[in-house]
Amino acid sequence: MARKKGKARKAARKNLPVNEDEFKKAPHTFVFHRGVIGKNLLQLMLDMRRVMEPYTAATLRSRRKNVLKDFVSVAGPLGVSHFISFSRSDANINMRIMRVPRGPTVTFRMRQYCLTKDIQSSLKKPNMYARQFQQHPLLVLNNFSKDQPELKLAATLLQNMFPSINVHKVQLSDIRRCVLFNYDPETKLIEFRHYSIKVVPAGMSKSTKKLMQNKVPNLGRYQDVSDFFLNAGQLSESEAELDGEHNEVTLPQAMASRGNMITQKSAIRLVEIGPRMKLQLVKIEEGLCQGEVIFHQFVSKTQDEVAAARNVRRKKKQLKENRKKNQDADIERKEQEKAAHRAKCVAGMLKKKGMDPTSKNETVTYEDDDDTEYYRKEVGEEPDPELFPQHQRGGPGGKRKPFKRDFSSSRKKFKGSSKPGTEEKGGKASTSKPFSPDKWNMKSTGRPKGRVMNKRTVGKGKPGMQGSKGKGNVHGGKGKGQVAKFKFKMSKSKR
Repeated sequence: MARKKGKARKAARKNLPVNEDEFKKAPHTFVFHRGVIGKNLLQLMLDMRRVMEPYTAATLRSRRKNVLKDFVSVAGPLGVSHFISFSRSDANINMRIMRVPRGPTVTFRMRQYCLTKDIQSSLKKPNMYARQFQQHPLLVLNNFSKDQPELKLAATLLQNMFPSINVHKVQLSDIRRCVLFNYDPETKLIEFRHYSIKVVPAGMSKSTKKLMQNKVPNLGRYQDVSDFFLNAGQLSESEAELDGEHNEVTLPQAMASRGNMITQKSAIRLVEIGPRMKLQLVKIEEGLCQGEVIFHQFVSKTQDEVAAARNVRRKKKQLKENRKKNQDADIERKEQEKAAHRAKCVAGMLKKKGMDPTSKNETVTYEDDDDTEYYRKEVGEEPDPELFPQHQRGGPGGKRKPFKRDFSSSRKKFKGSSKPGTEEKGGKASTSKPFSPDKWNMKSTGRPKGRVMNKRTVGKGKPGMQGSKGKGNVHGGKGKGQVAKFKFKMSKSKR
C-alpha cells in the first residue's frame, strides 16, 4: 500500500483510532441548541463541541421539529450520558447541562461569551493544532465550596462530564488541553476557560532553544558564536515573566517536544484557545427539564407552596400512569377479541366441511398467494369473473400470466369496402390479397410519398413574426415571394 501524502496524510493522522475500552467507559456528550439562537451563538455551540472532543458528536444535526425525547431515545444506544443545550429568549441566553436519562438539569445564564476566532485573532502566537483534540481535556474546578449544596451538585455534574484520569497510567504526552471552571464568591459567577498546554525546557535562553529546532539560525551578523548565546537582546520581555518557580516542574516522563527530558525542569505554559464564557447558576431541577425545582437563584417559595406544587406534580404523574394502564388493558382486550374471532371462524369452516371443530389434529391450510382459492374455501362459491381479473385467478398461486398479443392479424384498416380485394364477412372487412405498400406509393416504412411537411418562402421577403430575414418559416408574417406548396401525389392506378 502506498504511503499517503499531503492532505490525505493529515486527515488520516487526525482521525487516529481510540482504544475501544476507554471509548466505551468514557462519558459522551451531545451539544445542540433549541429554537432560534442566532449566528454568533450557533458558532459558540460549535466551539463547545470542539471543547468536548473526542467524546462528542461533532457533526450532530437537529431539526426544528425534534423534541428532547428524540435525543433521549438516541442517547441510549450511542452511550451518551450528558446533554449541553443552548437556548435564547428575548432577555437572556441559557445553557443547560443535563444528565441522561434521569437528570438532574442545571441551568446557567450566560452573562458574557467570546468565540474561539476572536481569541485566536488577539494572540500573537496562537497554539492551535488538530492533534491536541484527539485526547480529552484536563478538568480543573476552582473555589467550588462543599458547604453550599447547589455548588457541590453543580461541581459533581461538571466533573462527571469528562473522563477520569488514572494517575498511575496516564501519559503526559496525551494531556494537551485544560478546561477551567472558576467560581467567584463575590460576583457568584463561574468563569469558563479553555487552554492549550505547552511544555518548554526551563533554564534555557531563546538562542539555545533556536539551536534545538530543525531550522538553523542566521549567524551572519555575529563575530563569534558566543555573541549569539550571550546577547541579551535574544530574550523577550514576556519570557522572563512567564518562567519561574510557579510554573516549573520536574518531568517524570519524557515529552514529545524538543528539550524536555526526564528528571529535568520544564516550564508549563497555558495558551488560551477559546471559547470564553461567564456563567451564572440559576436553577437546578430533577429529571430532564420537567422535575421538581431543587434550587433557584431568584425565586424562593414557602413550605406550603412547595408542598402544593409537589401535589400537583404527583397528580399529573398518577393520571399519566392510569392512562398508560388503560391503554395497555385496551390493547390486551383487543388482542383477546381478535384471537377469539379467529378461533370462531376456523370452527365454523371446519363444521361446514363436516370436520370436528374440537379436534386439534385437523388443520386448514391455505395458499396465501392464491386469492381465488382462498375466496372459494372461505365463501364456498365460485368468485365472479369481475372480482378477480384474469391475470390474478388464472395461474397457480395467483401469479400474473404474461401478456401475449397476436400480431399476425394486425393490419391497417381502411374505411369502407371500396378498396379492391375486400369483402364483408360477419361485419368485418377482410382482405383476400396481401397488402402491398408499392401499390399505394408508400415506402417500406409506411410513409406516403409527397407528404405535406411545411411551407417555406422562396426568394427574398420581409421578415415574419419570428424576426427571420429572407428565407424562413412563414408564421403569419407579411412576406413577399412565392410560396411553394407540396401536394399529395398519387399513382395513376389510384386516380
